[in-house]
Amino acid sequence: MYTKGLKCRECGMEYPKEPLYVCEYCFGPLEVDYDYDKIKKMLNKDIIISRSKNLWRYRELLPIDADPVVGLQSGFTPLVRAKNLEKKLGVKELYIKDDSVSHPTLSFKDRVVSVAISKAKEFGFDTVACASTGNLANSVSAQSAAARLKCFVFIPSDLESGKIVSSLVYGPKVVAVEGNYDDVNRLCSEIGNKYRWAFVNINIRPYYAEGSKTYIYEIVEQLGWRAPDNIVVPVAGGSLISKIWKGLNELHKLGFIQEVKTKIYAAQAKGCSPVVTAIKENNEIIKPVKPKTIAKSLAIGNPADGYYAFKSVSDSGGWGEDVSDEEIVEGIKLLAITEGIFTETAGGVTVAVTKKLIEQGKIPKDESLVISITGNGLKTQESIRTKLENVINIKANINSFEEVLAKKCLENN
Repeated sequence: MYTKGLKCRECGMEYPKEPLYVCEYCFGPLEVDYDYDKIKKMLNKDIIISRSKNLWRYRELLPIDADPVVGLQSGFTPLVRAKNLEKKLGVKELYIKDDSVSHPTLSFKDRVVSVAISKAKEFGFDTVACASTGNLANSVSAQSAAARLKCFVFIPSDLESGKIVSSLVYGPKVVAVEGNYDDVNRLCSEIGNKYRWAFVNINIRPYYAEGSKTYIYEIVEQLGWRAPDNIVVPVAGGSLISKIWKGLNELHKLGFIQEVKTKIYAAQAKGCSPVVTAIKENNEIIKPVKPKTIAKSLAIGNPADGYYAFKSVSDSGGWGEDVSDEEIVEGIKLLAITEGIFTETAGGVTVAVTKKLIEQGKIPKDESLVISITGNGLKTQESIRTKLENVINIKANINSFEEVLAKKCLENN
């Protein structure tokens, strides 16, 4: 209703609303082009506030024409004032945007998949598919089941078992591919060219990616229509961080915020940090790497939107940083013991990177700050289990309890 079609992000060539993703003239990526003048006449804060608390409250800024078929319980996740972590890190105003409790599959991917599945139904597809490092596979599996669509998900063969089970339970065809995510994605591109399937992050990608914007829309609304001074964002394929920047500029264009002053910080693992490396080198060329990190959900060595992630950070005046596997685990534990939030490894990356950026003086301590938590720790327990204290075993009597407890207390002193 409010989309004009697709437009190349490089040369500006315009295309109709079809399952396309690459410009046939310059091979640049396509993105959705909106009629912002029309949206501005129809949408205001009061209308948004009056709607159901899900991602579709921003429907005019999302690329569907028919009614959504999934995602009616997705989005509008908590924005938590993290006072304990705030004190620990020595900053004035800190929030956690917590998509680890997202419906239905406990990750940020529920947002983008809600849009992709709804658009796939509009296009008349009967089969959806994806290349995934885990969370996307979970969400595509769950939401295709709800939409009554056939489903294939393709994953690296070394994926965490929790994420595999969290896909299988919904009944899709789960295909484990020998290789890393980039190998999986190349295969899926070939399959997508041969079969009429809706690959959410390939031929449906321009529509799918727009769901990411709802993350920042919610943050701004939950802050009382105020954009944060700083936001730390995990980077895998680069879609989330670039769409956060797009979303902020849309809110400014529509008059919801007075100016775009938010600085965006990219967070990656040392074992897979092509975007952060480019930021540090001030080089817009993203050099592919072979991932080696426990943060498997961020293990994309050749990010599709890497250049746009770099540009979003640069244009915002932000920065990027990476952290070791050990620091990732410490980040997971820090968030858990301060705020009672159990995040997966990607969240450990953002927390650890935030800590490092504050210590470096890159993020001012007297400005507002949002940390992006995009997935639930229940999915990646094996990454942290050996780094936690052992269970205390006792016999079923008070003497055993007191004897062991006293011994434990002495050990800790």
